[in-house]
Amino acid sequence: MHELSIVKDIFDTLGSHYGSRVDDIQKIQVTAGLLSNVQPVLIQNAFDAFIIENAHYRDMEMEVVVNDIIAFCESCQKNFPVHFHRFVCDCGQPSNTIVQGNELYISKVIFK
Repeated sequence: MHELSIVKDIFDTLGSHYGSRVDDIQKIQVTAGLLSNVQPVLIQNAFDAFIIENAHYRDMEMEVVVNDIIAFCESCQKNFPVHFHRFVCDCGQPSNTIVQGNELYISKVIFK
């Protein structure tokens, strides 16, 4: 379950960026693309397990926002949504240029 290591990395990042203010965080929002290999339910479960083991974070919440896959068509010079992992533009041209969908980052931090 790599989600637990992701959650630990999130807290390491928060700690290095905010220091002692981490204890004042009420909610964090994590954005994960569909190609990031992160399952929202599993990362939420890992987060819940982490805060049980680290009681001083027990009032903190986490929200996972999932980004759809967007690719770029070299022929049309436009972005298009990828459905059912079919990387083919409306014009019929395949594309391997991913614009959105493989990201994983802390997108928002809300303090008490």
